[in-house]
Amino acid sequence: MLNKKVAIVTGGAGFIGSHMVDLLILKKFKVFVIDDLSGGHLKNLYKHKKNKNLKFIKKDINKINSKDLRISNVDYIYHFAGKGDIVPSIENPEEYIKTNVLGTLNVLQLARSLKVKKFLYAASSSCYGLAKVPTKENHKLDPQYPYAISKLIGEQLSFHWHKVYKLPVISIRIFNAYGPRVRTTGVYGAVFGVFLKQKLEGKPFTLVGNGSQKRDFLHVRDVANAFYLSSISKYKNKTYNLGAGSPNSIIDLIKILKGKITKIPKRPGEPECTWADISKIKKEIKWRQKVDFKSGIEEMMLNILDWKNAPLWSPKRIKKATKSWFKYLN
Repeated sequence: MLNKKVAIVTGGAGFIGSHMVDLLILKKFKVFVIDDLSGGHLKNLYKHKKNKNLKFIKKDINKINSKDLRISNVDYIYHFAGKGDIVPSIENPEEYIKTNVLGTLNVLQLARSLKVKKFLYAASSSCYGLAKVPTKENHKLDPQYPYAISKLIGEQLSFHWHKVYKLPVISIRIFNAYGPRVRTTGVYGAVFGVFLKQKLEGKPFTLVGNGSQKRDFLHVRDVANAFYLSSISKYKNKTYNLGAGSPNSIIDLIKILKGKITKIPKRPGEPECTWADISKIKKEIKWRQKVDFKSGIEEMMLNILDWKNAPLWSPKRIKKATKSWFKYLN
């Protein structure tokens, strides 16, 4: 017990964060979860509620400090907490800067005070903008909307804290994560939350454009494993792209889900294809994808009732929800 490794997971009740917690508990870590539940849910952690190695702290990352944890030795901080989604970031950019930039700053200060061995930052591939594919880590950066720039500044802060304060940092630019617990409520966003509710209600899938656009979908358990392997590796102060390295089209997704479609207009600022060059993370971290796309979707279909309380998005409702998108990104 004295040698048990200790990790902090910010946003640990959220989509990716809760899967990170699952993996760390499996690896016999003592885990501190910091989450204000604005985007996550305690039900994502129910399986561990009697586990003495998990401590949940409901707190805003802008307000967390070492006194809240009552611990001095922490091996790793996995920083997933933050605000996502494109349209809300256009309409309320201040909230995104406050959480994704200033919140990250506060977590970095926490990492300093705890003298953690490594700080793992969940970055976003949106930093590349309309990128050439497959996209390497040295591709030019061109964020298209406030969410993207806020995540990029958080990454830059992290590496600056290494430069000045010698904090070991790994930043992983996640492309398109999917899987169980992907967000089911709130604003219009991730395609899985939209399509699975439409499937459940027997409604046609709202297809943007002709569906030929491709996304580099990676199952969330593979995402969590990449963060874990990066944390225990010898490498530090590195940036890695993370995707499957083999994008699938939205039509491919619809073929697996099976259903009718209704077309809605293409949106400005959206890339035709996201495609991570993952050669660096495969070579250095020895990470490999384990869950193929079709198997991952079939797993979600087995649990489709998880989306019963998700909002149902119709073309009319989507048009209203994306009004700011077309106004500012055209």
